[in-house]
Amino acid sequence: MKKTLYAAMAAALTVGAAHAQSNVTMYGIIDAAVETYTNADAAGNSVTRMPSLGGGMFPSRLGFRGTEDLGDGLKAIFQLENGFAPDTGTQGQNRLFGRQAWVGLQGKWGQLTLGRNYNMLNISTYDVDIIGPSQYGLGSLDSFIPNGRSDNSVAYRGTFSGVTVGATYSLGRDTSTAGGPAGTSCAGESATDAVACREWSALLRYDGNGYSLISAFDRIYGGTGAANGLNSSSKTDSRAHVAAFIKQNDWKVGLGVITRNNEGSTTQPRSNLVYLGAAYNVTPFFTIDGQIARLDYRATNNDTSQFLVRGVYNLSKRSAWYVAAGRISNDGTAALALSAGGSVGAGMSQTGLITGVKHSF
Repeated sequence: MKKTLYAAMAAALTVGAAHAQSNVTMYGIIDAAVETYTNADAAGNSVTRMPSLGGGMFPSRLGFRGTEDLGDGLKAIFQLENGFAPDTGTQGQNRLFGRQAWVGLQGKWGQLTLGRNYNMLNISTYDVDIIGPSQYGLGSLDSFIPNGRSDNSVAYRGTFSGVTVGATYSLGRDTSTAGGPAGTSCAGESATDAVACREWSALLRYDGNGYSLISAFDRIYGGTGAANGLNSSSKTDSRAHVAAFIKQNDWKVGLGVITRNNEGSTTQPRSNLVYLGAAYNVTPFFTIDGQIARLDYRATNNDTSQFLVRGVYNLSKRSAWYVAAGRISNDGTAALALSAGGSVGAGMSQTGLITGVKHSF
């Protein structure tokens, strides 16, 4: 009888161990570049530098992701991702894991995660934004796009027969006081103001045979002391994104429109950001891509146009060398720089060239 009981216990433990198998992976990207661009200040001086925002083509990062099989198709999942600047070795986003920090569950129904998550506006740009979160990209026109993350958030995403749905809800979207895209000082989670610093976003995407249709919406609420003019919970900043891309064999075309209603701005509350990009695989090792974009403020003439072209040569599956050239034209008093984190004189155009090496592991 005891032998039978021990055998049953051993079998149960074996099954439990099999169901509880876990897997943890360390990964990362190191991307360092050198660039030169004109009109770096109002005097029209040029500058040559290594950009400090983490890379030229992809933001540098170090991350850990893991899964644990809980049985019956259910998994526990987590991801921790740190951004850093390879030119100085400093960490990005003024946080230890500023890019992502979440834990959750995954099953046939999708995945649910809690922590610091990407919002759905950011996720909606995947694939359709040809240039992506590079030093020269849409982030130069709207820094919120590549930095669309929320503290204190719950996120869901699932795909069913080609249709992907997603949503996030944040109880306090940004606890950092660093300023700029890395932190906007809106911690929320207030007993006296339940709306302060909340954020929500939603995604709907359909993937067909060689094409995709994408839409997303994001709204952030202000709070006392928050940056960018959102100093009250009654003020919101909303973005809606509609996009599509076609991919066939060696080429790809993507286009989209992001409309914005920013109640934190008294002079330029409404804008449209329109972009069109294309990529072509010249050889299995060499790709050339490019993108044009225009940020149009409806109530003013302070608009900005952007033109980009890039060549990427894959030295291996993990390493690549790239060269990109770009030009940005500012109208009126607009002063958006071609290079993220750079500067330009008001109303001035800017031409830049950047080259670097990217390695992933």
